[in-house]
Amino acid sequence: MRAIWKGAVSFGLVNVPVRLYSATENHDVQFRQVHREDGGRIRYKRTCAIDGEEVSFDDIAKGYETEDGEMVVLTDEDFADLPSKTSKEIGVTKFVPVDQIDPMWLDKSYYLEPDKAATKPYALLRDALESEQRVAIVTVSIRTRMTMAVLRVRDGVIVMQTMLWPDEIRSPDFASLGEEEARASKQEMSMAKLLIDQLAGDYDADEYEDDYSIALKELVRAKVEGGEVQHAPEAADEAGEVVDLLAALAKSVEKAKAARGEEPASSGGSAGGRATSTTKGAAKKTATKKSAAKKKAS
Repeated sequence: MRAIWKGAVSFGLVNVPVRLYSATENHDVQFRQVHREDGGRIRYKRTCAIDGEEVSFDDIAKGYETEDGEMVVLTDEDFADLPSKTSKEIGVTKFVPVDQIDPMWLDKSYYLEPDKAATKPYALLRDALESEQRVAIVTVSIRTRMTMAVLRVRDGVIVMQTMLWPDEIRSPDFASLGEEEARASKQEMSMAKLLIDQLAGDYDADEYEDDYSIALKELVRAKVEGGEVQHAPEAADEAGEVVDLLAALAKSVEKAKAARGEEPASSGGSAGGRATSTTKGAAKKTATKKSAAKKKAS
């Protein structure tokens, strides 16, 4: 594992230098959108919804859309004025009983590893949390934004779990659950308790597996072994970029001519020079035919 953050846990006068590691990882199979016919990747351009022009990263800003559809554009200077913290400290504010922390409030999990010189104070904090059956409420700044978190012990290691803010927890407003019809009878409750007793047991993570992910990976493996693989040539993408460049240049030339008051060139495919010569030739032949017809009539 690679540390994603370095800092120190601070409680009272004790300072414990630590490194932060992501405690979880996503094993979902990742897909790409591709062309069904040849397996080529689908690419998207960043275009403006107003003028339809492609926008470079340098010209992209963050915008906040109001309820009435208005857009507030925020600049780097605006964000610079916002309160942010870059502290490398995990500051303990309070030690609370474990059962006071609702799992609903917990977000992402991280492992804390002590520096070699900080093993003893790290073990002191770990053992104290376990013996007192408490967790530490802390504040920490990750990626410049301050957030709340808890420190708890799992398998002899201190785990930090970031917390959601109170206004990020939605209230379940289910009025129907309070109605009389939703209340179970004594007989129904007795049967429910009996069923719970029949299925009671201890949780063992090894009893469960992601059968969908396993089957999907097996499907992909079978297709690879069966030769059902498409190799999309990179040259096709490069050629597409050249065509786009030529089209952009041609469009720029037409705009420049229009700005000078010149007539735009008639469309004649990619070989613009040959198309123009052909058009002139056709016009010359038409003029010759008209002249001959006029002499014959006279």
